[in-house]
Amino acid sequence: MYYIGIDLGGTNIAAGITDTEGNILYKGSLPTGASRGRDAIIGDIATLCRMLCRDAKIAFDEIGRIGIAVPGGVDAASGEILFTPNIPLSGINICEILSAKLAGKPVLLANDANAAALAEARVGAARGAKDAVMITLGTGVGGGIVTDGKIYTGFNGLAAELGHFVIQKDGVPCGCGRRGCFEAYASATALIRMTKEELDRCFVSGEGTLMAESRKLNARVAFDAYRAGDAAAKRVIETYIGYLASGIASLINIFQPEVFIIGGGVSNEKQFLLGLLLPRIDAEDFAKNAKKRTRVVIATCGNDAGIIGAAMNE
Repeated sequence: MYYIGIDLGGTNIAAGITDTEGNILYKGSLPTGASRGRDAIIGDIATLCRMLCRDAKIAFDEIGRIGIAVPGGVDAASGEILFTPNIPLSGINICEILSAKLAGKPVLLANDANAAALAEARVGAARGAKDAVMITLGTGVGGGIVTDGKIYTGFNGLAAELGHFVIQKDGVPCGCGRRGCFEAYASATALIRMTKEELDRCFVSGEGTLMAESRKLNARVAFDAYRAGDAAAKRVIETYIGYLASGIASLINIFQPEVFIIGGGVSNEKQFLLGLLLPRIDAEDFAKNAKKRTRVVIATCGNDAGIIGAAMNE
């Protein structure tokens, strides 16, 4: 028995065939081409599934189920995509439509961050954990909760929007419409904003900074300059880490998961990031004196997390 996992993004449709243990045996991708409309996109998803089987020399009859992970809000129980940014699939039951195109195979739906969390819990950094919480630090802050080995979605499918609790009342505007959300202070986008603000201050004050030498402003700039001993970069990183640690500690205090996973672009800082974070998280952890403590780790599934999680979704 094999499964197919599909990670549908605004740029690419990535898919893979996995075994029952979540090991990817073969994978491929096609451009999403979002401007073409929903029929073309769904048609390409179906085509990609059959192409994978052909190229991997696996009979389509041997595929037990197909899982699809999409950004945005989903009703996993019904198979309906409630809303998905930049992809014209909002308001459709993609599971019914895709199943009809794929010989009636069962198709299951998940939010992409939830699928990533499931992948890490099943085969990644939290493998073997009964309960895990994951955040992804990228353009925004995504989230996923796994409890008893299954994705927690809430009664309406919209649970685990972990980037959208407020950590600074009346703070920085967030894309969701609120102000002061965790996402507005802990995402890679937020780190870039803080870096730019510090560069502006340095320009006005005349203070030199290595950050000004970077040709492209991204989430690595302040970290690289900080490692080189740059004072302005140190201010940026300490501010950012303060917000990130505060938010993570709050999530740990709420859920007390066995494992807390950090993924997304910022997590590429790996052990350096953890070295800065862990002392601050420990200081704010309600369970700091307990015998059992949440383990904070860096995600290991990388870009395959959506494929694996979609395939493992039951």
